[in-house]
Amino acid sequence: MTHQPLITSFRTPIHLGKRPEKAPAVKGEHELKAKLRNAGLRPTVQRLSLSKLLYGNGDRHVSAEALHAEAREAGLQMSLSTVYNTLNQFAEAGLLREIAVQGPRTYFHTRTSPHHHFMDEISKKMFDVADGT
Repeated sequence: MTHQPLITSFRTPIHLGKRPEKAPAVKGEHELKAKLRNAGLRPTVQRLSLSKLLYGNGDRHVSAEALHAEAREAGLQMSLSTVYNTLNQFAEAGLLREIAVQGPRTYFHTRTSPHHHFMDEISKKMFDVADGT
């Protein structure tokens, strides 16, 4: 039996020569609007709402389904396809790192600098691997 790598692909902007750093928490709406505009995205109501959830607590890994559930819990009315589209737009703009895991699961990470990940198959949680490990 051959083993397939658990993490099969990722999409991230290239930052050569920089060490991975944790994403700082972004809390203010003005700061979020600037972040979106600097990435070439219009700060729509949906993008701002999802940005608050994504960046309000700093560095994190999230699936579209988990973010959609968080949005619903926060009282936001948007479809799962809107969440998927927004996450993909953020990844294309360099605001998120997209990580495809073996199978149909895709995660998005707020830390966009190059680094490795470890996936706990039991808890289905993803962790960053420290440099030099």
